[in-house]
Amino acid sequence: MEMLIALVILIVTLIIGIPIPFVFLATVIYLIFSLGYDPSFLIPYGFSKLNNMVLLAIPLFIMAGGIMSLGGIGRRIVDFTEMIVGKTKGGMGVVTIIACAIFGAMSGSAAAALNSIGAIMFPRLEKSGYSKGFATSLISSASVLGLLIPPSAIMILYAWIGNQSVLASFLATVGPGIILMILLSIINTIYMKNKDINIQQNNDNPGLLSTSKTRKSMLAIPGLLMPFIVLGGIYSGVMTPTEAAAVAVVYSIPIGFWFYKELNRKRLYQSFVEAATTTGVLMVMLYGIMLLSRIIIMENIPDTLMKFLLSITENTLLLMLLINLFLIVIGMLMDDVSAVLLATPLLLPIVVNLGIDPIHFAAIIGVNLGMGLLTPPTAPLLYLGGRMSKAPINTMMGPTMLMLLFAWLPTLIITTFIPEVALFLPRLLLGL
Repeated sequence: MEMLIALVILIVTLIIGIPIPFVFLATVIYLIFSLGYDPSFLIPYGFSKLNNMVLLAIPLFIMAGGIMSLGGIGRRIVDFTEMIVGKTKGGMGVVTIIACAIFGAMSGSAAAALNSIGAIMFPRLEKSGYSKGFATSLISSASVLGLLIPPSAIMILYAWIGNQSVLASFLATVGPGIILMILLSIINTIYMKNKDINIQQNNDNPGLLSTSKTRKSMLAIPGLLMPFIVLGGIYSGVMTPTEAAAVAVVYSIPIGFWFYKELNRKRLYQSFVEAATTTGVLMVMLYGIMLLSRIIIMENIPDTLMKFLLSITENTLLLMLLINLFLIVIGMLMDDVSAVLLATPLLLPIVVNLGIDPIHFAAIIGVNLGMGLLTPPTAPLLYLGGRMSKAPINTMMGPTMLMLLFAWLPTLIITTFIPEVALFLPRLLLGL
């Protein structure tokens, strides 16, 4: 009964708009007093769990994403991608998708990808004949690649809570990310196929055109090197994820200051403040969820939930569908960080009992929570994109549902029922 009341408290406080860190803390406080747990045992436990070097990677990647967004790296990536695929019908949409994937490989953040790439691409897409609603849905969907293409902040959290390999969790979401990129590109191409758009042809002197392309390529090189430095350092064993995040910060500052010359002291200070604010909120949230997950384990909630699911069906495929449905609902109500913090301790023991590889489940969680960022009522990325593009909500809903049904849902089904999509790279590169 106490756990049921705690669930009601969790849902009600979410609905009335209380900040999520306080939602978790309110639920924990109720459980501590209703179940008679000793606070002197739980409070130190929460602090001890936060004392982990892996978690330091998250604020560092947030900081790196902010610096890259303000330092002009995003614009150079877009220019370089546009030079390759932007001169075809529907090419601007493909540019957007690829640029979000590349930026995600540097920042590990969907919001950073949306802020940086979105600010550049919204006017270009509109000029190319895209409606505001479709452009907003496309950029918002593509920005979630920042969570699937490593490094990924939520995969760091998943690995930390689930006691899994961070590197394997990173690699698990690459396959789903590539599938999503392909499906979004197909939807974009079909959308633009019947549009009466005059693609601007460049009639400049071939020598000048060649010089322009060379210049764009040269300007993009420092930005494009960052994913190779960060990911190469991690997977070669030279750097831990935390060290790679620190290298990303150190690398992006001089590039923004002296190479692209778009970063200044004010912007650097702004990125530090935003990273510090986000980290402060995140740490409070992590502390609350660690206490809650400990109580969940001590109350044997995963086993109880497992028995409940088995009472409905013993078919593994149907059980996975139910778990996916549960994750989608969580993703609709919470942001991705809160959702992974709540879902991992609750569901990971269940899927392990079902014989699902924990690294495979990392990909399932990543895709589900990516969908949640675009699915009303919460849909934080979709609404953020709408504020940036000034697109009315009603113009975004149709294209968003199209992408959820024909890009996200197939990606989720493939990821769930074809484990090799998630496990191929971890097995190939890490021998798992």
